[in-house]
Order: sequence, then structure tokens, then C-alpha cells
Amino acid sequence: MSKSVRISESLHERIKAHKRDDETMEDTLRRLIGGPAPDEIAGILSDETAEGMRDAIEAKSENASDKRENITDRLNDDS
Repeated sequence: MSKSVRISESLHERIKAHKRDDETMEDTLRRLIGGPAPDEIAGILSDETAEGMRDAIEAKSENASDKRENITDRLNDDS
């Protein structure tokens, strides 16, 4: 089954610039993205490990959000 994806003309041109003569656009995208396909790595983590990773990512995201708010507040106070 194939899917269509809308991308900007500029992104299409960037991808096309990386396309090799013997590649399809799909081949080029797969090469540029790199890494294994999701179905190749599904299930390699225990539920406990995956949950711990989710929690760590969420904590980092919240921390980054707090830092952005702090910076924004400081910049607004200086105005």
C-alpha cells in the first residue's frame, strides 16, 4: 500500500538533490532517514524500560519548557 505525503517544493528539491541515479524517491528518503524500520525494533524493550524512557523524555520536555518560560519572562521584564 502506498501513501501520499505533501511536502513543500523547497523540501522536494532538497531531497531530489540527494537522489542517486539508481534510486527511487522512496529509496532516497529511506537512505536519508537512516536507522531501522519501526517494525524491525518493535518489542525490544521491556514495558518497564519503555515506561522509564517515556518518563525521562517527558521530564526533559517539561524542564525545557520551564526554561523557555523563564527566559521569556526575563526578556519581557527587561523590556
